[in-house]
Amino acid sequence: MTDTLTDVQTRTMTYSEAIREALLLAMEADDRVFMMGEDVGTYGGAFGVTGDLVHKVGPQRMRDTTISELGIVGAGVGAALAGMKPIVEIQFSDFTAQAMDQIVNQAAKIHFMLGGSVNVPLVIRAPGGSGTGAAAQHSQSLEAWFAHVPGLKVVMPSNARDAKGLLLAALEDPNPVMILEHKLLYKTSGPVPEGAYRTPLGVAEVVREGKDLTIVATGVEVSRSLEAAGLLAEQGIEATVVDPRTLTPLDTDTIFAAVKRTGRVLLVQEAVKTGGFISEISALIAESDTFGHLRAPIRRLAGLDVPIPYAPKLEKAAVPQVDDIVAAATQLVQEW
Repeated sequence: MTDTLTDVQTRTMTYSEAIREALLLAMEADDRVFMMGEDVGTYGGAFGVTGDLVHKVGPQRMRDTTISELGIVGAGVGAALAGMKPIVEIQFSDFTAQAMDQIVNQAAKIHFMLGGSVNVPLVIRAPGGSGTGAAAQHSQSLEAWFAHVPGLKVVMPSNARDAKGLLLAALEDPNPVMILEHKLLYKTSGPVPEGAYRTPLGVAEVVREGKDLTIVATGVEVSRSLEAAGLLAEQGIEATVVDPRTLTPLDTDTIFAAVKRTGRVLLVQEAVKTGGFISEISALIAESDTFGHLRAPIRRLAGLDVPIPYAPKLEKAAVPQVDDIVAAATQLVQEW
């Protein structure tokens, strides 16, 4: 595998296809890699991500499980401790609530509690976010839960290229990695390099350069922020857009440098505002020398502090959309 994508041929693939390709490449390269979860085998996954992989690698490596998130993750922890490299899929990220003891008290802590003598090379994939009409118990954005836990790495790919590269990088990490995939992104398409490559964990990406403000966005809000930046440009406002890609570890250097260049920052997430991860980014900016470069207060744009509604119009209104980002950015630039 390689970390550089220079001169690598790309193809247009969906986010789902890119994940599936990464899974197949990983299993072909390492016999220790296998996957398990509810309906990941014959059915091809609740969102069709695993597709026909069971026919390519066999049911021993694409294991359908019972409906027990606590048991699935517990089996993953045990397999990792025994020298395997399991990938666990949680059908909806909301259901991680059923497995929090295994994730938080076991997977994340064993390496530390045993003095580094063992590792837990476990990858947990979990689709999250709103926009599919799945209502309050199937539409949450829970990344702040996991970013709060020492010992867990938390990844949020915003595009097909990174969905593949971050998964392959996560599989090489010696300890647990949570990959939170937004459900609305599965059918989106983009250029994806051929072969096995890694998108390094802990490295943010500046996906657009602009002089007037910096937008730091996570997950599905990255593509919305890019669309908003295009609309802002029509008004003469040029925005930099930064995609952290990994929440923990967080690449503060890239974020701070972008904010220093523009002097204004808008932080955007789909998750509810109270206790959201962008509040951590805000605090880090305020505590650093970046604060002295600000020409305006730090602005957060996040989901409303409500359970995600079932009604389509209310569901859409509950989380930041492109127009909301445009309005917040315009206000930030014009008033400061």
